[in-house]
Amino acid sequence: MKKTLLLMLAVIAGLHVMAQSPQTKNVTGTVIDSVKNQPLGFVTVTLVDAATNAQLKSTLTNDNGSFEIKGTGDKTYKIILAFIGYKNKTVTVGDKTDLGKILLSMAGKQLNEVSINEAKPIIKQEVDRIGYDVQADPENKAMTVLDMLRKVPMISVDASDNIKLKGSGDYKILINGKESSLIAKNPSDVFKAMPASNIQKIEVITTPPAKYDAEGLAGIINIITKKNADNGYNGNISVRYNNVWGPGTNLNFTVKEGKIGFGGYVGYNRQNKNATTQGNTNDVLVPTLNQTQALTNTRDGDNVYGSGELSYEIDTLNLLTASFSHYNGTNNNSNDLFSTEYNGSNALIQSYHLGSNNASVYSGYDFGLNYQLGFKHNKDQLLTLSYKYSPSSNSQDNDAIYSQVFSPGISLNNFKQHDKSGSKDQTFQLDYVQPFKVWSIEAGAKAILRNSYSDFENLQQSTANSEYVIDPKQTNNLDYRQDVYGVYNSYQAKLTNWVFKGGLRIEHTVIDANFVSSAGTTLDRSYNNLVPSVSMQRTLTKTSSLTLGFTQRINRPGIWQLNPYIDKSNPKYVNVGNPDLQPVNNHSIELSYSNFAHGNITIATNYAFANNTIQNVTNFNPADSVTTSTYQNVGTNKRLGFDLNGNYPITKKLNININAELVHVWLSGVYNGQFYDNRGNQGHVFTYTSYKFGDTFNMGMNIGYDSRYVLLQGVDNDWFGYSVSATKDILKKKATISIYVNNPFEKYKRLDFFSSGPNFVQSNYNNILSRAIAISFQYKFGKLDSQLKKNQRGINNDDVSSGGH
Repeated sequence: MKKTLLLMLAVIAGLHVMAQSPQTKNVTGTVIDSVKNQPLGFVTVTLVDAATNAQLKSTLTNDNGSFEIKGTGDKTYKIILAFIGYKNKTVTVGDKTDLGKILLSMAGKQLNEVSINEAKPIIKQEVDRIGYDVQADPENKAMTVLDMLRKVPMISVDASDNIKLKGSGDYKILINGKESSLIAKNPSDVFKAMPASNIQKIEVITTPPAKYDAEGLAGIINIITKKNADNGYNGNISVRYNNVWGPGTNLNFTVKEGKIGFGGYVGYNRQNKNATTQGNTNDVLVPTLNQTQALTNTRDGDNVYGSGELSYEIDTLNLLTASFSHYNGTNNNSNDLFSTEYNGSNALIQSYHLGSNNASVYSGYDFGLNYQLGFKHNKDQLLTLSYKYSPSSNSQDNDAIYSQVFSPGISLNNFKQHDKSGSKDQTFQLDYVQPFKVWSIEAGAKAILRNSYSDFENLQQSTANSEYVIDPKQTNNLDYRQDVYGVYNSYQAKLTNWVFKGGLRIEHTVIDANFVSSAGTTLDRSYNNLVPSVSMQRTLTKTSSLTLGFTQRINRPGIWQLNPYIDKSNPKYVNVGNPDLQPVNNHSIELSYSNFAHGNITIATNYAFANNTIQNVTNFNPADSVTTSTYQNVGTNKRLGFDLNGNYPITKKLNININAELVHVWLSGVYNGQFYDNRGNQGHVFTYTSYKFGDTFNMGMNIGYDSRYVLLQGVDNDWFGYSVSATKDILKKKATISIYVNNPFEKYKRLDFFSSGPNFVQSNYNNILSRAIAISFQYKFGKLDSQLKKNQRGINNDDVSSGGH
């Protein structure tokens, strides 16, 4: 370990030496308000090559309005000045590099978007969402998407890599505004394999407007990928290695010729084989029992992902696009489990060793087609027709063998488990937007036709002839069809200091479930939902605003919650889904304040409540000493939260960012006749400090704390983490070398989970790998001239739960 740290420090020191470069001349000036004749601080000043329009350097003005950009050459440059509430201004830099006083004029109305990337604040508050500009974060070249999510307001990632929004696992993740098979199974695995440099922006949609499907109780996380889409060709290729997650590579590319353009990315990640330990203890009250298990898990796997979009601009009013994405992941798990069980007299009742091998393969595709029609009199008036087909599949195979068995009176047979599940979804969508001078109107209709399935079986080895025989009690075939039809209408008004947005969505859901192997076992029901959303934003000053929003959301259970497949890979701890789950209606209100006068700060408070919520529950059966974990519609969930996010430039080189959240949770409900009432505080604090050594070298440090989370039947433990990174641009900024070190002095992190019922108290622990060292290299190539046109509307299926958390 010492050698590794010394090597890391030596590399960082070498990068610092490389960062030193000779300076030639400096560009200086002072920015003044044209009316008040007062200096303007924190104006973004960007140096641009006049010949190529390439953005070279960026800085902020001091409190007295002055700025200085060092180390320019003999070329002709332009200076672009941008400040929210003022008109952008461009000044040519010739032989005279002292530009003196530069006057900025107030804008007639607040700009919706600044035209240059460097002028944007890293965090932007809009009327119904908060955006985090990943490309403005200097660590984007060193981190994965999962690492970057820890910095985004209202998002937290716990030590088990579970993503939470406002402390809740009930949310929806979109890619470029669309549901994607890339993250349908387990978004954490995909985001760990994907470099953050692929991402342009991450949006937290706190009050989803009516055009979005009503799913996602806590809101929507929208991942917007980077689009280098101009005439010609362009791209970047990156390679990386992480001692825990293994090697990976990624290619992002764009090509455009005339009216035809194509953009996409492909990536691969191979997870190293690593071993971790787990264990659990179960103290049973009636009858008095003590169960103890210790498990060693060895895991490896790989991930392949890719996405592409083909665009054909028929003419200035007609645009046709076709999209494709794919994800394939494999996981191989080898488990060695030792289990013992003692009675109240401390006499051994049962003990065994169970060795098992589990192989799982997940695959998902998206095929999309979009047609967009524009109108001559108004370029923002659009009619869009969309279709998408999304098949996905997941297969699991488990082979378990007993040894060292002591089990008087109870036969333990070797067994095999097989499960093939997945879905085939079709989506049809029509969207229309009509903007006016002050108002804009959106309307549309959508139909989602889902067909999910699960074919599972359990085979027991016969003691008579050693052959494996199907156990009919643990074998079945589920065909689950869910069709969702929706229409929406929304309005937005932009006044001088106000923005109002409101809408209504009506959804009709039809469910038809059939257990094919169990004759007569069917489920047929339908229901309607009326989903309102209202949000408003008040501009207080040119640098501050207040936002208020209310919405109702729906949580429809996902296939992993519905799937009745009985996972007995650990026979004493069984996991099974529940096909009888009902949807959940959630109501939420949020008030937030944003100020970006000196850096930026966002403060928000929110309250949400829902009844009959879907909870992960645990039950112990004394008849067979088996603990079963499943999902049930039980109880009430109320949350009162406070969020703080700030980004402050202490100096021109030193910057600090903080992302914090505190939530008080009330959980209550009845399960198996037992009333549970659990409440308490939970939250997280994540800070990031960066320092720039010149124009091409940056170092950063992250420190984070995540508290324990309140569960219906228990809690988990808190954790603390830290990391450092270094990024160096080389080859005239065409290439970047990055180093990232996570928890260098802690190889494993222990996670504890505690739960209880009327007749049991359980504790589980998991020692996960914590120390990680990663290095990456990224190279940019090509040249582009004009932007690739994309549909402004498309399909975004956000009406079922994301992930399995």
